[in-house]
Amino acid sequence: MWDNFFEKFGTVITKYHMQLLSGLGNTLIIALSAFLIGVLLGTLIAVIKVVPKYNNWFLKILDRICDVYVTIVRGTPIVVQLLLMYFGLLAQSALTHSTGGTLFIAILVFGLNSAAYQSEFIRGSLLSIDKGQMEAGRALGMSYSATMMRVVIPQAAKNVVPTMGNELITLLKDTSVAGYITVIDVTFAVQRIVARNYMALVDYMILAVIYLVIVLIVTVILKLIEKRLRKSENNVIVRKGLFSKRGAK
Repeated sequence: MWDNFFEKFGTVITKYHMQLLSGLGNTLIIALSAFLIGVLLGTLIAVIKVVPKYNNWFLKILDRICDVYVTIVRGTPIVVQLLLMYFGLLAQSALTHSTGGTLFIAILVFGLNSAAYQSEFIRGSLLSIDKGQMEAGRALGMSYSATMMRVVIPQAAKNVVPTMGNELITLLKDTSVAGYITVIDVTFAVQRIVARNYMALVDYMILAVIYLVIVLIVTVILKLIEKRLRKSENNVIVRKGLFSKRGAK
């Protein structure tokens, strides 16, 4: 089974590199697009959850809708959501009959799934910001929305970066089920290769290496971003300290 393993490893990559690259491209497109959808929609949901409702019935209805949405998405497997969208909700649409259409469905499903999780991450981060920040902004004459956009959300974004990074890594690996609706991602491409050369061990080892390399690259990028954010925050603290000392003099 392990005879000439590395030779076979190189042969498979050389012979099927185009299929692997094409599948990898679709995997990255799905993951990155879904992540972006998740950030935008998740932020919107989180803001709806944390803003004061008072007697605003419209916001209360939106809040309930968001609760139901998050509960359903987090309570069902991503594979079920994918199959339900493809064979159920969009079964009669033209999207299910084209390669680009199935790719769009995958992006949509993974994006909606990611948004439910990211909304909770972002909501927790928003709630972790001292209420005095909002009060200070309002005291300076800024509206609630302006204070939220310019003061609260930027601070919350720094706190949520590590968690969002983990969500991106999870998305990259979860896309391996996109083949259930015939999307040719890197996993589906490798399954096709296995059906041709019958070298499952070599082929799936290549697949594992591909995912591992992608995750390592994303991890390095995230660490650089976190380092940059910490450095920026430290500079702000130093400047505030110097300003306070000068004021004391």
